[in-house]
Amino acid sequence: MIIFMGVAGSGKSVQGRMLADRLALPWLSTGEFLRMLVSGDRRKDMVSGKLLSDKEIISLVQKMFTVINPHDEFILDGFPRTAAQADWLIGQIKHGQLRGTAVIHIEISKETAKERLLSRGRPDDIDESISARFIEYDQTVKPILEQFKIASVPVFTINGDQDIKKVHEEIAASVKTT
Repeated sequence: MIIFMGVAGSGKSVQGRMLADRLALPWLSTGEFLRMLVSGDRRKDMVSGKLLSDKEIISLVQKMFTVINPHDEFILDGFPRTAAQADWLIGQIKHGQLRGTAVIHIEISKETAKERLLSRGRPDDIDESISARFIEYDQTVKPILEQFKIASVPVFTINGDQDIKKVHEEIAASVKTT
């Protein structure tokens, strides 16, 4: 499992799909699954920038894993986003349910991320929810990277402010070293 992490707008999904195509691997995106499966008040919460509970997200991820063989290599985009989710995922790795190949952490300036998010035109990409995602990233996602390092899952930080092709080549080179 190659996990893509970074602030919203960093290019996780674009780069995850590119790597999945390059390596002929399944690409699982929690964001895409959420947009397909969540409706009603929970959907309204998502659009306003609120996170679903750890229990809800973990349940969704478990459903995602049923569409692939989780013992084979795959790309995971958008999960984990909290320490509890990371603990669950690391537990799955430790117990042999999953293989943690690498974490690709795409770092990008907040200015560039905001510009990208506003240009893609999704209904949840408004100033208020973008600001909430930056705060969430700083407070919860960055510490998760340390959890993976402690669990001996290699973490590669990539400069996402670069040209898309340059970012992709750095990611591909990082994965080859694992």
